[in-house]
Amino acid sequence: MTYQSGMNGLLPPAELRARFAAALSDMYRAEVPQYGALLALVKDVNRETIAADPALADALLASGEFGRIDQERHGAIRLGTAAELAAVARAFRLMGMRPVSYYDLATAGVPVHSTAFRPVEAEELAASPFRVFTSLLRLELIDDAGLRAEAAEILGRRQIINEEALSLLAEGEAASGLDEREAGRFVTALLETFRWHQRATITEECYARLLASHRLTADVVSFPGPHINHLTPRTLDIDAAHARMAALGFGPKDEIEGPPARACPILLRQTSFRALSEKVHFPGGASGAQGSHTARFGEIEQRGAALTREGRIRYDRWIAGGGDLDLPDDGEELRRQRLAFFRYQPSDARPRERRGESLEELIADGAVIATPITYEDFLPVSAAGIFRSNLGDEARGGYAATGSRAEFEQALGEPTLDEFTLYAGAQADSLRALERAFGWPEGSAAT
Repeated sequence: MTYQSGMNGLLPPAELRARFAAALSDMYRAEVPQYGALLALVKDVNRETIAADPALADALLASGEFGRIDQERHGAIRLGTAAELAAVARAFRLMGMRPVSYYDLATAGVPVHSTAFRPVEAEELAASPFRVFTSLLRLELIDDAGLRAEAAEILGRRQIINEEALSLLAEGEAASGLDEREAGRFVTALLETFRWHQRATITEECYARLLASHRLTADVVSFPGPHINHLTPRTLDIDAAHARMAALGFGPKDEIEGPPARACPILLRQTSFRALSEKVHFPGGASGAQGSHTARFGEIEQRGAALTREGRIRYDRWIAGGGDLDLPDDGEELRRQRLAFFRYQPSDARPRERRGESLEELIADGAVIATPITYEDFLPVSAAGIFRSNLGDEARGGYAATGSRAEFEQALGEPTLDEFTLYAGAQADSLRALERAFGWPEGSAAT
């Protein structure tokens, strides 16, 4: 979708977001050639899946998601300080992205807590479905007090957003947007925050000590900024894409993270190929030293229906080892049992002629379409699994200390939004629109 500047000459947030996402994708493709090959693989799988399943194509069209599949991406960055999180949050906010959910990955052996910045309204997601899973290092989980203080001092010296981007960000905040020229400069300047830098900011000896503490700690502390470590396209058939990744020599993970394959997909399934080993130059001596670092990898994902709180309880119980997954593999049953969220809309142009029928009767005879609302967020166990496998880290148990949402949100400068509230709101909005279309009393469709 292409936007025109508004009456005040400012670009809508969705356009700024789309331009940044496209520029980031181009940069990452140049830095990691395998990413381009992965995009081509996913595009082929999606085209073949749609051709073989006309009902899927109809469902994507009905939900308004058909046009967003090929452009959909989520990136991931890892930050070192509360100040860095606050600065990045400002930049994402200018692009219409809000922090959704709080994820504590320490319990799974990864020393970070996280949120996902993304658009939250349906029309904004349709316009530019760009997300960034953003993690903040928990320095207090470094056991060695001396190394912990050294890491904090190293991080305190760096500035991850350059002065031009900060200046334009302040202008955009003051004016509630950027014009065409400013937007171009802002995208170019902000890209530098996400760029890979081969030169470390610390000595090889310090890097080795950080690496021994945790590979992710070394990744966050050792470089000038939070290089984007993956940029994930969305596939419509992750099992087919996973098999093709192996056949083409991508070296994917053995297993797909998330729910099992189902006729009615739910939540999020992810897989990836292992992180690249990249040359790194360390300062020191006459010419420094050369080593290697692994951080950036290729990931793909398949998104299914967003589950209600009860549905998620059942899924989490299954993840924890509680027997079979107690969720029907049928969209209508998920809807009837209120285990997943749905969007409702009339199927014809003259809904008022059917005003006397109930919602369930209209769904049964095809006058109303109920479409599962797509899960736009993440699963902490899956995220931790991807992190661990691609950092090459040895298996380890969780940290004793749990995360602190209050501390994270204080650093963030605002509360994280609750994903269940967002999905419930989207479902309620569709029901209110349905009531208006059929001339029903307010609130009648929800009963």
